[in-house]
Amino acid sequence: MTESLSKHERNLSALIHGSTLSRFFIPFGQFLLPLVLWLSNRNQSAFVDYNGKQALNFQISMFLYGLLVGMISIPFFLGALPGLFDRGVFHWADAHNFESFHLNFGPDLFDFPFFWWPLGIGGLLGVALFVVNIVYTILATIRTNEGSHFKYPLTIKFIK
Repeated sequence: MTESLSKHERNLSALIHGSTLSRFFIPFGQFLLPLVLWLSNRNQSAFVDYNGKQALNFQISMFLYGLLVGMISIPFFLGALPGLFDRGVFHWADAHNFESFHLNFGPDLFDFPFFWWPLGIGGLLGVALFVVNIVYTILATIRTNEGSHFKYPLTIKFIK
């Protein structure tokens, strides 16, 4: 397979996958940079077209999964807020006296586990999505530069 692909096609495809890491420097860079690279070069090579679609579909899917995890966690977080300020972790005995501010990390902190465990699971899922995104982006960049067709897992096909 690598014999039929030019070095330019492999490098451009690897650049499309690697450009999704621009999200650390540019807001929504995981979509914008690969989209520009893919749209400007998709008609030149089927390999570049395939990899551009794969990279964009994976980034859109990861964004939606992260959004879903966040949306599920928000009601639990908002439900836990009153317990934090009303004799929870933060407590003011007298609003006019700043010496009466107390932080309570005792056993009362875990009285409402119904609100805490979904936040923990949501946080772990968010970290897991982040790690999966980084690992598979790097793996796709390496494999594409070698000339193989890489297929991301957990991808919804938005662009066909």
